[in-house]
Amino acid sequence: MRTPTIRERSCHTRPVATTQFRSCTLCEATCGIAVTLEGERVIEIRGDADDPFSRGYICPKGAALADLHADPDRLQRPLMRDGASWRELGWDEALDLVGERLGALRAEHGRDAIAVYQGNPTVHNLGLLTYGQLLLRSLGTKNTYSSTSLDQLPHMLAALLMFGNQLLMPVPDIDRADLFICLGANPLASNGSIMTAPDVKARLAAIRARGGRVVVIDPRRTETADRADQHLFLRPGTDAVLLLAMIDTLFTEQLVRGRVPLTGLDALRTAAAAWKPERAAAITGIAAAEIRGLARALATTPRAVLYGRIGVCTQEFGGLAAWLCYTINALSGHLDEPGGLMFTTPAIDPVPLAGLLGLDGGFARWTSRVSGKPEFGGELPVSVLAEEIETPGPGQIRALLTSAGNPVLSAPGGPRLEQAFRKLDFMVSIDPYLNETTRLAHVILPPTSALARSHYDVALNAFAVRNVAKYSPPLFERTAEQRHDWEICAGLLTRLGLPRPLRGIGRWLGAKLGPEVILDAALRIGPHRLSLKQLRRRPHGIDLGALEPRLPKRLATSDRTVHVAAPPYLADLPRLERRFARSPAETGELVLVGRRHLRSNNSWMHNSQRLVKGPPRCTVLVHPTDASARGLVDGGKAKVSTPRGAIELVVEVTDEMMPGVVSVPHGWGHGRAGVRLSVASTVPGESVNDILDPAVIDELSGTSALFGQRVEVTAV
Repeated sequence: MRTPTIRERSCHTRPVATTQFRSCTLCEATCGIAVTLEGERVIEIRGDADDPFSRGYICPKGAALADLHADPDRLQRPLMRDGASWRELGWDEALDLVGERLGALRAEHGRDAIAVYQGNPTVHNLGLLTYGQLLLRSLGTKNTYSSTSLDQLPHMLAALLMFGNQLLMPVPDIDRADLFICLGANPLASNGSIMTAPDVKARLAAIRARGGRVVVIDPRRTETADRADQHLFLRPGTDAVLLLAMIDTLFTEQLVRGRVPLTGLDALRTAAAAWKPERAAAITGIAAAEIRGLARALATTPRAVLYGRIGVCTQEFGGLAAWLCYTINALSGHLDEPGGLMFTTPAIDPVPLAGLLGLDGGFARWTSRVSGKPEFGGELPVSVLAEEIETPGPGQIRALLTSAGNPVLSAPGGPRLEQAFRKLDFMVSIDPYLNETTRLAHVILPPTSALARSHYDVALNAFAVRNVAKYSPPLFERTAEQRHDWEICAGLLTRLGLPRPLRGIGRWLGAKLGPEVILDAALRIGPHRLSLKQLRRRPHGIDLGALEPRLPKRLATSDRTVHVAAPPYLADLPRLERRFARSPAETGELVLVGRRHLRSNNSWMHNSQRLVKGPPRCTVLVHPTDASARGLVDGGKAKVSTPRGAIELVVEVTDEMMPGVVSVPHGWGHGRAGVRLSVASTVPGESVNDILDPAVIDELSGTSALFGQRVEVTAV
């Protein structure tokens, strides 16, 4: 047999395996990952043990980055809808088409005729946080929407009204807390939210190991509650009542000990006096003694914090509840104190940069055209998007640009949104998939995968429980047929924002000046005076230290004090009084809450087989008493219905639910015609947003009330 030549042997040798380090971009934890590559293939993704923040921790989603990168359903080239089918376009042809159509509609009908919707993945994406914001804000439309009004808007509103800037959202100093009270949050499933904290499980265990306590308040005994010292059931939508009763206890028992300058104490004391713990107990389901005990524990534990999240925000009184979460930390002496609720010192400080992008933090400067809902930060609530498309007249939406979002699944009233999108003159989506929303677009512009683009956590580092910085270079070169999201946005910006003679120059600059130029400049002027060159030398990231007290220097209010009784909140208290003028009677009605899962992330992680395998997760959880009264059996089918419609789900009977409350997760239901998600479309489940009423909102902030809507559950 002939001996192969060196050239022949080299042609059959496997590529040398290499390991690259970067951050995971799939949730707010920003865990460090080590990615092993062989040529163009991802062989393994594991936690980076040398990352100073995550220290080797990784959740199941991290490994699925490889699935997303190699997903055959992932679009590689622009698509244009041609009747019921799609055809590929070249990039210049696609961008020219989008620019011409949007430009013509803007010229004929005005700037507000073009609407924008941004989804949750925006904050995980360096390109969309730089060039994306430049593009979307340059359109000058009042019809700007995002997932903010489906999530954290009440926290941002509280930051604006109390601290003077919507981005000054304090985070729990969980690593030094000795009492951690968790209200309406499940960080073991979410990996933290507005609390960037890799390996929350270990961090909570550390609190207990040093003799501290973890208390969870939630209508469901969540994964976090299972590992807590105490769990208290709370009726959905009554968070504000609970917090007011705790505040009344602080005043009544002379436990107020704010260490930062506070204004509005007298008005707050008067407002809280109407909500005694005995009254609150009948409304919330938590005994008066427990309410007083929570307030006393907060006030007397040197290092303590109350943390409220998604369940606090997405309810009928989310604005009040988020305000009171921050306020009770301030009153008990735990705002801007180690172990309490603290402000970060990120390497890139978003507060001074926000104004450059038009994120000036206004509230109710104008209202929506049809139903008069307030704007926040230049955006209108998603609850009015459909009516703004459907209703004729000046300012009617005629075109829509969606970026990294899937509102048909993620926003209440999904079927109505779907029908409204079909009526648009033009729709374009920046998205890598043909999903429930993008299938309705006229043009889809698909960006490269997360592993093929550079990354820096501009947004999430601003809410991290420790100050860190890390730059992740791309692991793969994009092909000539692909474009990064920032290149897509730069291409549209030149076509929509520049006169035609200057567009060639704009395209050249866009090709030369990627997000790294902006990133390096922001690092250099930031509080730590770093540079991109320094970060490139430290592939595991840089630890910049624990959170430090920053008030009153950090405050942006005109008088440099924390406003604990801002007028919009006091004006909204009569609505709470009317709602709970009498304690809720036991009517046998059921109300709905959502839930998170560690292997899921809204609607955009369901096309990975490793993440969706196993028993169905889109089920309805029901307490045994409620199940028995309705003839529901574990493993059987049930119809969950509202006046908006009905969905059928598998039943799980469990005492982890509070009686009178059922739970259904969101983000499922990928079986709609036209969707190209070969894995997700085979997974059982339906969209809970198909039956939620978009008109049910927090009237103060405009946030959708995803939790607390009444439902009927009947056996099928």
